[in-house]
Amino acid sequence: MTQLTTLDLLDPGQKAIVKKVGGDGPIRRRIQEMGVTNGAGIEMVKSSPLGDPIEYKVRGFNLALRKEEARMIEVEI
Repeated sequence: MTQLTTLDLLDPGQKAIVKKVGGDGPIRRRIQEMGVTNGAGIEMVKSSPLGDPIEYKVRGFNLALRKEEARMIEVEI
C-alpha cells in the first residue's frame, strides 16, 4: 500500500519516491537542479536541533532543505 505525503513529514531513516515538485519557478528549478526530480528516491537523514533545516539523501549525496521547501515536494511512501 502506498501513501502520498509531503517530504517534510518523513521520519529519520524513512525512504520515499518523489512524485511532484511544487513551488514557483526559481525555487522549483533550484530544487530540481539539486537532484530532487520526479521518480528520484529520497531518504530523510535527520533534522537540526530546532527542526529546520532537514537533511535528506538523494542520488547519493546529502542535501539540506528548509521545511517550507520540503513541504512543496510530494512523495510516495
